[in-house]
Amino acid sequence: MKIAVFCGSLPGKREAYLADARRLGEWIASEGHELIYGAGKEGMMGEVADAALSGGASVTGIIPKFMKDNGWCHEHLTNLIVTEDLADRKEKMAEMADAFIALPGGLGTLEEIADILSWMRIDFFEKPFILFNTEGFYKDLYQVIQSLATEEFMDQKDADRVVLSDDPEAISAYLQKVLK
Repeated sequence: MKIAVFCGSLPGKREAYLADARRLGEWIASEGHELIYGAGKEGMMGEVADAALSGGASVTGIIPKFMKDNGWCHEHLTNLIVTEDLADRKEKMAEMADAFIALPGGLGTLEEIADILSWMRIDFFEKPFILFNTEGFYKDLYQVIQSLATEEFMDQKDADRVVLSDDPEAISAYLQKVLK
């Protein structure tokens, strides 16, 4: 399975963020999945990629040309795809992925979450989306998504596509169930 992971290029202030990035990368490798991510070498991005690579996973990085030219690209990836811009990067990640997991991150990660959920809402595709809830990081965002459905700005079926978890085993069981 190809799992797109959205996450920060910074490490965040809690060690738990990097620890969960490592744990997710290790889980991707142990399950025989492929990591698809933004090709960064720093922060959460670098951590999840390094852990997946160390575990023997195939790791595909997708990065805009200007980011690669600025030296932000991980140099030891299995596959590298260079796009024209950030929009093309998100499109390519969405196209390649079987499922999405968002680790903690900043505005770029939030934008990716919003874009993918919006595309799912208008039926571009239907793929599972997991908010990896390290130390409750995504609890409030999950509640906002549920409120969008409650207030009828979003269908409940679309809100229900979003799962909140920080347990790779539960995520694995969920993905096996929905991707039969």
